[in-house]
Amino acid sequence: MLPPAPGPLSLTPPLANERGPKLLPPSLRSVGGSVRKRRALLLSAAPSQSIRTSLLLLPLIVQSCSFTPLSSTMERGEMLAVCLLCWSCSVCVVTAIQRADMFPYGTLSGDLILAEGDDETSKVLSLPRTLYFYDSAFSQLYVATNGIISAQDLPMEKQYVDDGFPTDFPVVAPFLADIDTSGGRGQIYYRVTETPSVLNRVAQEVHRGFPDAKFTPTHVVVATWENVAAYEEQTRTTGPSNKLNTFQAVIGYDETDSYVLFLYPEGGLNFFGTRPKESYNVEIELPARVGFSRGEVTYLIFSRTEGPHYSVTSDEQSVKNLYQVGNTGIPGVWLFHTGSRYSFNNIVPASIGGLLATPPSGGYGLSLDTTTPEYGEFEEYPDNTFDPDNQEEEDDYPLTGGDPEFQPAPAGGDHSESFQPASPDAPSSPSEDSGRQVSYGSVDVPLTSEPKYISEPEERQYAPPNPPLPEGGAPLTPEQQPQFPLEVIDVYPPHRNEPPLSPGGHVVSVDEDDVDFDTGVIQYTTENKETCARFQQQCSQHAFCSDYATGFCCHCRPGFYGNGRHCLPEGAPQRVSGKVSGTVTVGLTPVELNNIDLHAYIVVGDGRAYTAISEVPEPVGWALMPLAPIGELFGWLFALELPNSQAGFKITGAEFTRRAEVIFYPGNQRLSIIQTGRGLDDHNHLTVDTVLSGSVPFLPPGAEVTMDPFKETYQYYPSVATSTSVREFSVVSSERGSESFSFQLKQNITYRDCRHDSRAVAPETLQITMERVLVMYVKEERILRYAVTNKISPVGVEPTGPELVNPCYAGNHDCDTTAQCIPLEGQAFQCQCATGYRGDGRNCYDIDECAEGLSSCGAHTQCVNLPGSHRCQCQSGYELGFDGRTCVDIDECSSSPCHVSARCINGLGSFECRCLPGLYGDGFYCSQQEGQTVRPKSQCEQHRDSLQSGVEHVGRPSLGAFIPQCDSDGRYRSLQCHGSTGHCWCVDSRGQERAGTRTPPGTAPKDCDKPDEPERPKTHCEHHRDSVQTTSPEGYPIVGAYVPQCDADGQYIPLQCHGSSGHCWCVESNGQERPGTRTPPGTTPTDCDKPDEPERPKTHCEHHRDSVQSTSPEGYPITGAYVPQCDANGQYRPLQCHGSSGHCWCVDNRGQERAGTRTPPGTAPKDCDKPDEPERPKTHCEHHRDSVQTTSPEGYPIVGAYVPQCDADGQYIPLQCHGSSGHCWCVDSRGQERAGTRTSPGAPPIDCDKPDEPERPKTHCEQHRDSVQTISPEGYPIPGVFVPQCDSNGQYTAQQCHGSTGHCWCVDSRGQERTGTRTPPGTAPKDCDRPDEPERPKTHCEHRRDSVQTTSPEGYPIVGAYVPQCDADGQYIPLQCHGSSGHCWCVDSRGQEKAGTRTQPGAQPKDCDKPDEPERPKTHCEEHRDSVQTISAEGYPVFGVFVPQCNADGQYTPQQCHSSSGHCWCVDSRGQERAGTRTPPGAPPVDCDRPVPVAPTQRPESVCERWRASLIEHYGGKPEPQQYVPQCEPDGQFSPVQCYGETTYCWCVDQDGREVPGTRSHDVVKPACLPSVAPPTVRPLPRPDVTPPPNTDVTLLYAQGQKIGALPLNGTRLDAARSRTLLTLHGSIVVGIAFDCKENRIYWTDLSARTINRALMAPGAEPEILINTNLISPEGLAVDVNRRLMFWVDSNPDMIESSNLDGSGRRTLFDTDLVNPRAIIVVSSTGTLYWTDWNREAPKIESSSVDGQNRRVVVSDGVGLPNALTYDSSSGQVCWADAGTKRLECVSPDGSGRRVIHPSLNYPFSMVYYRNHFYYTDWRRDGVIAVSKDSSQFTDEYLPDQRSHLYGIAIATSNCLSGIH
Repeated sequence: MLPPAPGPLSLTPPLANERGPKLLPPSLRSVGGSVRKRRALLLSAAPSQSIRTSLLLLPLIVQSCSFTPLSSTMERGEMLAVCLLCWSCSVCVVTAIQRADMFPYGTLSGDLILAEGDDETSKVLSLPRTLYFYDSAFSQLYVATNGIISAQDLPMEKQYVDDGFPTDFPVVAPFLADIDTSGGRGQIYYRVTETPSVLNRVAQEVHRGFPDAKFTPTHVVVATWENVAAYEEQTRTTGPSNKLNTFQAVIGYDETDSYVLFLYPEGGLNFFGTRPKESYNVEIELPARVGFSRGEVTYLIFSRTEGPHYSVTSDEQSVKNLYQVGNTGIPGVWLFHTGSRYSFNNIVPASIGGLLATPPSGGYGLSLDTTTPEYGEFEEYPDNTFDPDNQEEEDDYPLTGGDPEFQPAPAGGDHSESFQPASPDAPSSPSEDSGRQVSYGSVDVPLTSEPKYISEPEERQYAPPNPPLPEGGAPLTPEQQPQFPLEVIDVYPPHRNEPPLSPGGHVVSVDEDDVDFDTGVIQYTTENKETCARFQQQCSQHAFCSDYATGFCCHCRPGFYGNGRHCLPEGAPQRVSGKVSGTVTVGLTPVELNNIDLHAYIVVGDGRAYTAISEVPEPVGWALMPLAPIGELFGWLFALELPNSQAGFKITGAEFTRRAEVIFYPGNQRLSIIQTGRGLDDHNHLTVDTVLSGSVPFLPPGAEVTMDPFKETYQYYPSVATSTSVREFSVVSSERGSESFSFQLKQNITYRDCRHDSRAVAPETLQITMERVLVMYVKEERILRYAVTNKISPVGVEPTGPELVNPCYAGNHDCDTTAQCIPLEGQAFQCQCATGYRGDGRNCYDIDECAEGLSSCGAHTQCVNLPGSHRCQCQSGYELGFDGRTCVDIDECSSSPCHVSARCINGLGSFECRCLPGLYGDGFYCSQQEGQTVRPKSQCEQHRDSLQSGVEHVGRPSLGAFIPQCDSDGRYRSLQCHGSTGHCWCVDSRGQERAGTRTPPGTAPKDCDKPDEPERPKTHCEHHRDSVQTTSPEGYPIVGAYVPQCDADGQYIPLQCHGSSGHCWCVESNGQERPGTRTPPGTTPTDCDKPDEPERPKTHCEHHRDSVQSTSPEGYPITGAYVPQCDANGQYRPLQCHGSSGHCWCVDNRGQERAGTRTPPGTAPKDCDKPDEPERPKTHCEHHRDSVQTTSPEGYPIVGAYVPQCDADGQYIPLQCHGSSGHCWCVDSRGQERAGTRTSPGAPPIDCDKPDEPERPKTHCEQHRDSVQTISPEGYPIPGVFVPQCDSNGQYTAQQCHGSTGHCWCVDSRGQERTGTRTPPGTAPKDCDRPDEPERPKTHCEHRRDSVQTTSPEGYPIVGAYVPQCDADGQYIPLQCHGSSGHCWCVDSRGQEKAGTRTQPGAQPKDCDKPDEPERPKTHCEEHRDSVQTISAEGYPVFGVFVPQCNADGQYTPQQCHSSSGHCWCVDSRGQERAGTRTPPGAPPVDCDRPVPVAPTQRPESVCERWRASLIEHYGGKPEPQQYVPQCEPDGQFSPVQCYGETTYCWCVDQDGREVPGTRSHDVVKPACLPSVAPPTVRPLPRPDVTPPPNTDVTLLYAQGQKIGALPLNGTRLDAARSRTLLTLHGSIVVGIAFDCKENRIYWTDLSARTINRALMAPGAEPEILINTNLISPEGLAVDVNRRLMFWVDSNPDMIESSNLDGSGRRTLFDTDLVNPRAIIVVSSTGTLYWTDWNREAPKIESSSVDGQNRRVVVSDGVGLPNALTYDSSSGQVCWADAGTKRLECVSPDGSGRRVIHPSLNYPFSMVYYRNHFYYTDWRRDGVIAVSKDSSQFTDEYLPDQRSHLYGIAIATSNCLSGIH
């Protein structure tokens, strides 16, 4: 039997009468002697006398066991025995519920019956009220045969019945198995009910299981499976089984919550699993699944991932126990809280009798058989509270899931626990509350198993095994403890409930004798205990220090991470710098590395680590490419953390040593790597030095090294982490081809940890996954590069698996590189800028802590801003003190800086040198005055003189420069002043400014002789004041800025006033405004010293009034805003008036307008104190009238809005007129216009009281006129709309005019414009009554002329467009000229240029009337010239194209020049450039008529060249793109790779041109061929075919999140074996995808980066961004290979755009009448676009021409969610796959011939068509599905290894195939 799929939770208590070891409560543990011996006593076969005696005391003992701690005088062993017996007796009397105890069911109860069958689903069960399941609302349910209830229609059973949780759809599963009711084997009943007895029973059950729940059900769903059987194969020889099951699910819910009961009556479960249908005669049985699953949930618009789930069972035994135990105290009854309207993470089981370990909110827990180890025969689960009196007793067995070094015991010493039976198959579930019991019958029964929520201290939980006690009962010493692997309970998302660490504590010193320098592991001793008070400086400035019993530890503050000694801001990218040195032997050559630079950059948010080593000598550069482990260190330090893991830097900090040994195979070369972390530098960058020593294999120059993704397991021990792995890598070189090698890596990383914090949980093993490894050596730059993408997780977790649903863990979020991605519930996440950065998380900017006053720098320090942080450095004359944080004065005199004859005087931050009495000088030089004529200049004088002489400014003193002032002794004057600005300040003896002494001009300067007072730090008020910007960057004052006022002590002045506005208010000590104290300008300010009166809360009116914005952000008043008026008590005044409009009205006490009280300006307002007459409801007319918007949001009147007129009774006035336009018309009682009654302005209106004549139906003209929308939804008139004019009979007036543009034209009876009748404004219109002359159709010339676009969309003329000239009959004028270029030529009747007639500008044109000489065929030059495309599809000239020049005979002119670039060169007779003749623009060209000098050794024409010329002649001078032409090297040899024309069907040839067998490539990548070594001597044999093979390679390209995959087709079958990843695009979400077969390029849209990109389908091709602006949500993409255009949809602004394939020429085709556009295709052969719009209100498929003309709807009926779209070239039909209707359909472009290809797809997203097959990506299967058009059947399926949604799909071919591109 195969092992069952593990579920997240297992509840498997043993049978009530099952023998086996029992769990003892903690209160009966470790009592004197050996517990093992006591167990033997208790479970012996013959009860002892003490037990028999205890039985007599049973009633008393039961009470004692339940409520009294074991402190009585009774012998503890006897008490234990009696309590066990008490417990056993209690359990034995409890029996499972009977069938009669189930909720009523059957037809008499109103149940519906599900149809018989193996895979039936009920009709939709509509719910009267919304049901909340998890946190989602559902309004319908489905009941299915297979023991489940779902909130959505179910797929086929094979997609879920044999799979474990989670499911793709929402599921309540009382017994999910393959059930079959065929042949009358059982019935399934279901109903939704409001029966009071049922509601009351559900309420009682919920209140018993959840005593604190406030739940009153309003509806209950009851589903009952009665006597149902398991599915059995018909071919089995045995008859049908008689095993039948009965069970029930009850869902009760109210407005906010839902609860579910599962009921399993006694004898109701007789089979416990079912055999899978496709077990292939293997006797396996899958146990039933019981639990809940939310189903897939959506994130990032298109992406879907697994939602949370919850399992009750995990194996067959747990299924068997369903009716024998329960979580409500009643066996067989299970209760769960399953949903809430507000906040809900995962299922909550009932909590009677204790709590059992359940998975956390994400639904990714482990079953109990992994969380409860089975090593011990006794286990206990103490409460999670700490009692120091009982700690020693609790230390014997660690708490499961807790910290083994910290085991809390129950508070107050209460050790009462319920007893739990245990068995090897069914680990028991502990209980926390044995005092709570459930009354069932007449016996109080302690519960047996209940879910328990485990609180975790560190985002991660360990379940260490509980080993058996040794003989004697003494706890095991550390040396005796057996080593068991820790098991991990994943928490998803992690809980963050660790209690905060308190500052203060102890630390231990490092004893050098205890350091093992061989291993690098640092040991600690407690002989000299150190504390935070003395050694806090060892912690980072971003950490705090905590004391512990044995020493102190440093902990990073919130927002930072590290080991406490070194902390870095969370989320910020990190940089590493260092040196690389050592000797590396490559082959036999040693190479010295002399301190070359290493730099690394790590994007922590997604785990990307880039490493670059500069100046690497070439031999060793190639050889070190496989040494990615050099850069992998940084990936491990800063890896992307998955749940329950931590990156290396959090453990090591910035000081560590990594020793690694690499052994290469097969050569056994060995290389040692030692990398030493030396801390953080001044820029907060990690410094790491690397030493390499040993030998590496030689790699050929130019080789490429590839390494596959891999996983590596790190083992963690105190102070060291180790790992061992074997890596394989491939080397591809031109010399050796492809070779495979491997190496073994052994490494250990030693660091200094802190063991004093016993609560710290360190990992034992973690797994690093390197998803992408790129290595390269750039020879030209001598740079060696490594790029690795890293994720760290618990061992066994697949980082790319379905459980990693959150983009934070997948690394595909869109947070800024300087932001932290914070996972929220499900797929949601939040971007939070890293510490030290500010922004919205998508865009973050560095905070300048120094400029904003946010630094932690103290006195005498200077703040230096760093990216994301800052550094405090001491001012000149100061240095860091002992604590490493504060700056202390440097005693400069200790270094004797002065002259020997001078005295040194130390001061704060400076010193002074004074010459001894009788000597002269500045102290640095002293001499006797006598005989000393000139003393040397002092520092001050040198400084002063250098500025005055202009030395620093090239001889000219700078205006406004500060010139220091020196005294007579040459010393700096203590007071310095700037002559230009007027500022003054004090300086020290070295001329350095003393902080805090600068004074502005006009104020008294400081007394510089007065010693400095200790400078106090700035207060909050001063920081606030100084941060206000009062001057613009240009130096102008900023008016209106509020600057807080501070007193002399830096505190806020109690009364603050705004200088510009005049408002004043009182503030608290922290500067916050005191409510109610603000006064307007001109009023007496509030007395801020007076205590506040109790402030009444604001009324509704005051809130309303104060929320109105009456002033713009610039301070201007906003006119037209209505501000409600409140009385003194804050109530609405009964009469309200609008100050701008003058309207007044009455309001009620809520401020609501009283109907009928509004008066216009100038009229007397209503008496609002008069009681209202009984108000009648508003009529339709009044509703219509009041809904018209006549005032803009700014309060301006809206001109042109039509407002209906109502009479006094609120009915429509029969005659309605539009005040702006003057039109009048009659309306009926509903306000609908009566046909034929509209009159123009100025005409007498119709008599609306006159009865209607029998109404004729509306004519086409009237319908057209009335359908025109002239008023916007907001009531504004729409200017510029053309409204057709109809006569009194409803017919089109013969002449139509556009009121806005002034154009007029004639129309026929259908309103169609008559050709040639349109006249522009200002000209006389045509006489439309005059009959048309018979109109001739447009000629070819006129069509071509009219199609040329000569005006841009903005109305500017397009220069350079060629417009054909036609005569009066529409025929081409024989002589055509290009107006811009001046060229002229003759054309034939079809407009084709006649060869040899083109003349240059300024030359005499040809006589085109002269008869042609017999036309010769076009030459190769003329064909070449005429094939060049100089005009784009839209008619624009194409600049920069080279057009060859031909002479009169059609031959290439010897000299060719490129008109755009200016280059010129000579060509031979075939147009091939002659080597060495090209000249740049401006240089004199080569004389091409002069023979080329022939070197004496010039070779004759080679075989390849002769054969090439022969075949070109054979093809008539111009080979077709698919025809073979030999490719020759410059020296005449055959090129190693030969291809058919422009295709990629290629092969290798030898030196003679013969094909190398086995090298033909059908792929898009050309084969790698080696060059020939000698020139050929004979013609190659055999000669290759000259036509391409019919079996052109076809590959499906599909988009899957961050990659584009390639799936080859073998015929029409999916060749999964050859599938591969084509492009890996980290951080992208690829949606739309298209392929250009002409240039072999792939194009795609990136939803994450909001770009459109392309890349060549070739190895190593780099993606190219084409468009990266004004894109929001680019989805579908199409490429027109003929017109070289691409088209895409943007589903956020709802637009369709196009551009050239290089991104130029971008234009918007459609931006109206689109709601949710998605797929788009282009049919190049017809020039037609098709696209889908899955607008849920009106989905449709539309089409137009590629230039945006002729837009129309192809299909709109019967369409749901048309996601996928393709074109069937064989039938000419457009086909779509619909995720709403689940159908694949096709229809002709004209809407006819619609047919269904397949009726039941899953969830299609994108689709292509090829050879009678449709291939679509499916979101339910997460794969590619093939459907045959002929059979309408699924024919094939491909599911990638990595499961995630697939988006776009496209076809790539090695040649352009008809009907595809």
